Amino acid sequence: MNRIQQIFRDHADAYLRQRGAQTSDRQRRAIVAIRACRSGACGHHLYACPDCGETHVANSSCGDRHCPVCQHDKNAAWTYRQQLRRLPCTYFLATFTLPAELRSAALSDSAGVYAALFESAAESLRTLEADPRFVGCKVAGFFGVLHTWGRQLQYHPHVHFVVPGGGLSEGRDRWVAATGNFLVHVRALSRMFRGKMKQRMRELERFDSIPAETWAKEWVVHCQAVGDGERTLKYLGAYVFRVAISDVRIVSYDGARVVFKYQKVGSSKWRQLALDVFEFIRRYLQHVLPPGFVKVRHFGFLSPNFGVPLQRIRELICVLYEILRGRVPKAEPPRKPKPLACGRCGALMVWRRFFPPMRARAAPA
Repeated sequence: MNRIQQIFRDHADAYLRQRGAQTSDRQRRAIVAIRACRSGACGHHLYACPDCGETHVANSSCGDRHCPVCQHDKNAAWTYRQQLRRLPCTYFLATFTLPAELRSAALSDSAGVYAALFESAAESLRTLEADPRFVGCKVAGFFGVLHTWGRQLQYHPHVHFVVPGGGLSEGRDRWVAATGNFLVHVRALSRMFRGKMKQRMRELERFDSIPAETWAKEWVVHCQAVGDGERTLKYLGAYVFRVAISDVRIVSYDGARVVFKYQKVGSSKWRQLALDVFEFIRRYLQHVLPPGFVKVRHFGFLSPNFGVPLQRIRELICVLYEILRGRVPKAEPPRKPKPLACGRCGALMVWRRFFPPMRARAAPA
């Protein structure tokens, strides 16, 4: 069994008795799903061998996006789709971090503050890319991925934006390229982001709870060229549908304490951190997203409803650089899961039906 799942099965009831008042309904639903996943409580699938008649029952997954057991196949499929959408230009990775002074507000109103983080960062990128001193395009395009965790499972909300180096002209018929490995000035980007978040906090009625010095200090924003974007997409793809920590990082669990490994930023050395089980569960639950919250968002010419097809944009870039017209990037398709084989004769099993979970009946009056 997945050890993270085991921790929740062993201690979630006691955790809720002690800290239930600080646990949201969405976090409670995540706990229920994690504990039930592949236990039979979510139903099960019946498979049968067409040759020898042998049957096999597989317990169903919960499908919750915060479950450490589910979602792995989605990472590869998402990365594959994004690789096929890559444009033949230099890419940039821009990261916007929510300051520590705003994290209490984010925990209280995660949907509102996360949306403000996305919108403020995207507007700042869009505005500065339109500036003739930088790119000078009329329509920028990029997508962002929200992460809420640091390497020690701490609360550290930030958004990574993957940005093609350029955009479309006013008539949407010409590609305007960024200059070399430069997109925009990071200090200007940081200060514009700070100003837009300040306005958003007023709109959310959170401004008065934030220390005044927050708006005077420099905010952490990074922007760097990342070549053709392939490696960056692979990095992000590993986390889009993954929870804050995976089972492979758990070093030990003795029923009272959890030890997991992590790497500091810029270091390849593995370190270990020990937490008591309640603190581990608390940190894990901090990263449960609001119901229906979209953690990957597309903007500008990369948005789904943009009027110019991506293939046309690719052709405009190719014309500018006089390279092979309409070049489409190559990508390895995700591996298909191995088909279930009969344990008796080795033939491929055939799915027969799904049995939903049994519902408890009320006692007769």
